[in-house]
Amino acid sequence: MKKSLLLIAVFVFAFAVHAQVTTPEQSPFSKVEQKVGLTDVTIEYSRPGVKERKIFGDLEAYDAIWRTGANKNTIITFSDPVTVGGYKLEPGSYSLFTKPGESMWEVYFYTDTDNWGAPEKWDDSKVAAIAKVKVEKTPFVVETFTIDINNIQTGSATLEMMWENTYIAIPFTVPTDDLVLKSINEALNGTPKASDYYAAAVYYLNEGKDVKQSKEWIDKAMSMTDKPAFYQLRQQALIYAKAGDTQGAIKLAKESTIAAKAAGNMQYVRFNEASLKEWGAN
Repeated sequence: MKKSLLLIAVFVFAFAVHAQVTTPEQSPFSKVEQKVGLTDVTIEYSRPGVKERKIFGDLEAYDAIWRTGANKNTIITFSDPVTVGGYKLEPGSYSLFTKPGESMWEVYFYTDTDNWGAPEKWDDSKVAAIAKVKVEKTPFVVETFTIDINNIQTGSATLEMMWENTYIAIPFTVPTDDLVLKSINEALNGTPKASDYYAAAVYYLNEGKDVKQSKEWIDKAMSMTDKPAFYQLRQQALIYAKAGDTQGAIKLAKESTIAAKAAGNMQYVRFNEASLKEWGAN
């Protein structure tokens, strides 16, 4: 009995020694992951709140370097080279520092990511890029500091920051076209599949490239496909129309419509019907 009580006492004592109070962070951590074109962009940052305070021009002084968030540095990582503010950034991670102003902000991409807050000694040689952007005022209060990536296109997007009544957007571009053209060249000069020709043709269509080449590739892809799907026929019809072969486009759109109805996809039926009307089909 005494031995059992001793074991219980030891267990309780050990639990008491190792237990600790756990509370939520005042500025919780957040992670944003976004693919832009073929480039992966990741942002890691902490999100302070307004909490009935005046932020810019008071808590965060104008014309002074700000860590752009709370706690550890805000870090942005690119998987490929990107261009921002006229500067080319190599793949890798950068701290995001800003210098808020009433009408203009400066945004710094800093190569040292190990600071806690702003560096004690600012080193201009570690500034890989600077973007100067205009401030816009929001018609509502953004309580929690927010960083996001929006306006996503094939080869570009905007890095956005919002807090209190302030909004800024930093445009950047990614090398999507270079990466895609490289992959097309490698695939089509190797042992290409129907899907390779199809992907290359649709990319050329969507990006407004050589439509003659696009038509050649889509025809090759369809010749290698036993039973083209309604969405493949739809893309082939669009390429034919872009190439000026309206009658060929009408024929393919009608085939796509039949296949879409059989598959129960009424959205593609509507797409084709709209195109057939546009192309003057009977």
